[in-house]
Amino acid sequence: MMIAGAAGVGKSRLAAQAVAGLPGYAVVHALGTETAAAIPFGAFAHVLTGPPRSGENLLRWAARHLRGQAGRRGLLVSVDDAQRLDQASAALVHYLAESGEAQLLVTVRSEEPQPAPVTALWKDELLRRIELPPLTVAEVGQVLEAALGGEVAARTVRQLAGMSEGNVLYLRELVHAGRDSGCLAERGGAWRWRGEPAMTTRLRELVGDRIGHLDQDEREVLELVAFGEPVGIELLTALTSARAVERVEARGLVVTVTDGRRENLRLGHRIYGEVIRGDCGTLRTRRRLRTLAEGLEATGLRRREDGLRAAVWRLDSGSPADPAQLTSAARLAWGRQDPRLAARLARAAMDAGAGVGAVAVLGEVLTVLGETGPALSALSAVSVSVPLSSSASAEAEAEAEAAGALAVAGAWASMTEGERAQHACSLGMNLAWAGADAEACRVLDAAVATLTEPGWRQEAYVYRAVADCFAGRMGGAAESLSEARACAPGTARGLAHAAALRTWVDAYTGRPERALAAAGRTAEDGPGREESAHALPTLLDALCAAQLFCGRPEEAAGTAERGMELPAAELPVTGFAAHLAMAARLRGDAAEAVRRCGDDLARLPEREPYLGRCLAEQAHAFALLGRLGEATRALAEAEEAAARWAFTRQHVLSAAVWVAAAGGDVAGAVRRCLAAAEHAERHELRGHLMFALHDLVRLGAAPAAVERLRELTSLVEGPLVRLFARHARALGDPAELREVAGEFERLGLLLYAAEATAHEAAAYREAGRGTLARGARTRAWALARVCSGISTPALIELATPELTPRQREIVQLAASGLTNRQIADRLTLSTRTAANHLQAAYDKLGVNDRTQVARLLTVL
Repeated sequence: MMIAGAAGVGKSRLAAQAVAGLPGYAVVHALGTETAAAIPFGAFAHVLTGPPRSGENLLRWAARHLRGQAGRRGLLVSVDDAQRLDQASAALVHYLAESGEAQLLVTVRSEEPQPAPVTALWKDELLRRIELPPLTVAEVGQVLEAALGGEVAARTVRQLAGMSEGNVLYLRELVHAGRDSGCLAERGGAWRWRGEPAMTTRLRELVGDRIGHLDQDEREVLELVAFGEPVGIELLTALTSARAVERVEARGLVVTVTDGRRENLRLGHRIYGEVIRGDCGTLRTRRRLRTLAEGLEATGLRRREDGLRAAVWRLDSGSPADPAQLTSAARLAWGRQDPRLAARLARAAMDAGAGVGAVAVLGEVLTVLGETGPALSALSAVSVSVPLSSSASAEAEAEAEAAGALAVAGAWASMTEGERAQHACSLGMNLAWAGADAEACRVLDAAVATLTEPGWRQEAYVYRAVADCFAGRMGGAAESLSEARACAPGTARGLAHAAALRTWVDAYTGRPERALAAAGRTAEDGPGREESAHALPTLLDALCAAQLFCGRPEEAAGTAERGMELPAAELPVTGFAAHLAMAARLRGDAAEAVRRCGDDLARLPEREPYLGRCLAEQAHAFALLGRLGEATRALAEAEEAAARWAFTRQHVLSAAVWVAAAGGDVAGAVRRCLAAAEHAERHELRGHLMFALHDLVRLGAAPAAVERLRELTSLVEGPLVRLFARHARALGDPAELREVAGEFERLGLLLYAAEATAHEAAAYREAGRGTLARGARTRAWALARVCSGISTPALIELATPELTPRQREIVQLAASGLTNRQIADRLTLSTRTAANHLQAAYDKLGVNDRTQVARLLTVL
């Protein structure tokens, strides 16, 4: 067997593991090295101890010596790094394979030239060759969890997979370095990476050995690629030596990648860059960056991407840059979802004397990075003609007052129309994000009234729609988007934002099928996409919601995974863990929902509405798992963070229902459910409304939901709302409930399928049909076991069919840890009555105390 692969993928370790402890074989190990390659049979010198016989063929002599090592056992020769064998050793290995005198296990680096006899081993099919590829992201996750002995956050898995590119050797060193530096540590129940990769001495030596000796021209090539990758081949050859470029490419230190019709070069491995850049001092680094910027500018900056790259290189080299170029670069970086770079470029542009355009970009970027106060300060300082009134949030008003001292009188009047539009849109978004939606609408309405250029009016209308969405005025958002579409000719950026937001409004207001169709027609790389930072995240958020509201949890999870991989994963708007959590709990995996939320909670800014949505979903999942204390704490944090926006607040209201139910307060859960439904209806969040009404069915309060769900079937698209309405009507009809459960199971909504089957069992039991009740109960138990650890009123009834509703309520309160007096106070009973109910329940269940009851209820 020949194992081929890149350096560090684990060839040697795999070979060593394969030959360790093989019974019946004598193993001879050989290692190809540069030193031994200068000596004939150098790789086997340690076993070739005697001279050849007179006239004896050297290959037969060497094979005889190797056979002598084996005695009566079989001979296995293991050769590592066979690409470095001297010609005699390579010929010996080929002879052993051809003659059959030994079994062979050979490893080679696939990217390096090999001696002809070694190549012939697999070309002539003397050995079977297998390619050992780098680890996939999923395999990196498995390795990390095994090595670290615990759960590893999905984002950390992706980070380490990206940094190591699946190379096992580099992965191991990164993990050791991360643990030593504290970048990799257990946080919130999972291993998470924070900060830049740490380069240990050992890792530098390993990479340095792989890079090898470089002459001056080769080092210049690698340094320019390290600081500028990907670098165009034409640009690099113009700046350096074409022959040096060819040499480093032949060694695999750089590889060619294609970007459209342009061929670029990047380093052969991402980690090479860390070592190469680390070996350059400050002055040398600046010189290399300045060389790249000047070289690219000399080409005429034919693509907007070139302008961004040249601006960044100028900025990093400390050389002067044009304010307009920096502003344009900041806008493009923001459109490409790199907020940190966008903010840096915008600040540099302002320092260089740029105008309102740079301030507007900075204000928008700081907002979504959770820095609303500084953003409002920067924007408010531009003009005193757009003051904030007392209706703004306290934070916004304080920041505006502080900024007023810096305001320049008459600045607004001196702005161009484009500058006024950019300023108004950025300020309006900041105010809407901060919860001052009335102020945001006032600013944007004033902009619409004064702007004359259609493209800028379109942008103002789009941002007006954003403010309406945050405030929960979906009808107003739809009207603003209609006005935006009527502005012709519009801008590519405005059209991209409007299309994404229209899809979002459709998804949340009960038109998920229309949203799915619109998303399918919207190309993710269409016109204006690279200038529209929010378009793709908004579109993916809308897709997730539409798929969930149509009853497609698997598809929603896949879309959310795509969202988690967006370049700007740190932006609140890309907090897709809430969708992943919702999809997981609908599938009956509340533990996965908790884990997914934990991934986002570790990185989202504090007190942001998207953080609140994530906390709410975590509280919901904790409640389903019966982890009441954790659910209560998460819910309290969610209530504070998510309150500003209607659609994030809806998740909090839904979670509160199930936290109450987990505590045994089913009546309180029903009241909260009605409040959640009222909130969803008031803000036209019809997708959430159908879930709230269905929760009433799940809580045993179906009469309050039957008619409203029936009415909702004419307002909401998709099969799920009809199935919810059917479930509400079917209670008491076991045959219909069985069909409903089957439909839930077909959609992958296993929790709902288990509850509907439990309702079927109860219906048969009440009808006195014991045999059919037992069959339904068995099916319900099977589904409930898939939903491991989840407990809801329907599933509790499945576990305690002998109890009355009042006894079941008291038992659940007791299982949650309440004393008899606390139960009595909660239910407005006497302590004696509560104790009598509890004792009667104990007798029916065959248990003696609260601990046994709690154990019974967590068997689900």
